[in-house]
Amino acid sequence: MKRHALSFILIFLSIILFFVLNLVLGTISIPLSSIWHVLWGGEDASEIWQNIIWKSRFPQTVTALVAGAGLSISGLQMQTVFRNPLAGPSELGISSGAGLGVAFIILLSGSIGGTALSKLGLFGEVAVSVAAIGGAMVVMSVIIAISQRVKGNVVLLIMGVMIGYIATAVIGVLKFFSNEEDVRAYVIWGLGSFSKVSGGQVYTFAGIMAVLIPLSFLLIKTLNLMLLGEGYARNLGLNIKRARLYVITCSCVITAMITAYCGPVVFLGLAVPHLCRAIFVSSDHRILVPAVTLTGASLALLCNLIARMPGFEGALPINSVTALIGAPVVISVLFGKRKSEIS
Repeated sequence: MKRHALSFILIFLSIILFFVLNLVLGTISIPLSSIWHVLWGGEDASEIWQNIIWKSRFPQTVTALVAGAGLSISGLQMQTVFRNPLAGPSELGISSGAGLGVAFIILLSGSIGGTALSKLGLFGEVAVSVAAIGGAMVVMSVIIAISQRVKGNVVLLIMGVMIGYIATAVIGVLKFFSNEEDVRAYVIWGLGSFSKVSGGQVYTFAGIMAVLIPLSFLLIKTLNLMLLGEGYARNLGLNIKRARLYVITCSCVITAMITAYCGPVVFLGLAVPHLCRAIFVSSDHRILVPAVTLTGASLALLCNLIARMPGFEGALPINSVTALIGAPVVISVLFGKRKSEIS
């Protein structure tokens, strides 16, 4: 652990740097001294700047930090339990289940009642979040039930992918019968955004994740045993079925909560574990779990900063930025691993 101390320190410092830059930079640049006064209750701070920071930038920055950490942990858990480098938080259909729940609120309610529930202000935002959590939990329950009946991880992974396809097919039918405005609203939700969590919601979201993320650290020993293979892990006293249930449940709940509040954010959960394995040159989860937590938070803050395009109006979809950064990371890491195997 000591030989990795420098890497941990640098990643932690990058989090602080990107956190501050997310508060400073944007369509309107705010001096660092003014941000300090706003955060610590200075009375001489501009009211406009206070509104920008407390109602927009601070919630968005905290959401990015927490969501990036959670998705990265979830991705590491999925890649370990399935022993598949391309496994990620959305592979079991959890994101698709959340998307189906939101589709019922945005698309189906609009087609039936004429006005989608999502357009009803605060009530609509709460309805979308509840529907996303409900859809994700339904799929998670199905996956957990299947995991108790099948032995192979590959079969479970394929079942999750098939459930995702079914949810996507139902969403496609709902889109066909919906009006353009509702379809557009759903597509925008599907692009993902850290700016959807505002006001008091950010404290609820951060509080939930502050419970779930530390709980995932309790699975470090289990994940290390699962790396050895089912035969060795079973000989060492690990209950494979129960361990798989715990890991999948933890990963699914984290993914469900983040998808409910931020939409389906892609590639962070897939790319960050590969990046950390390359940086720390280790497969020990005592190192990887805290590493992906910090690296995921830092990378999400960087993606949010790029998506906001400081100095320009508007913002890019967060999934466009995470894909542009995450895909090259995965490709380069996999190519590097392949070269090392050949040599």
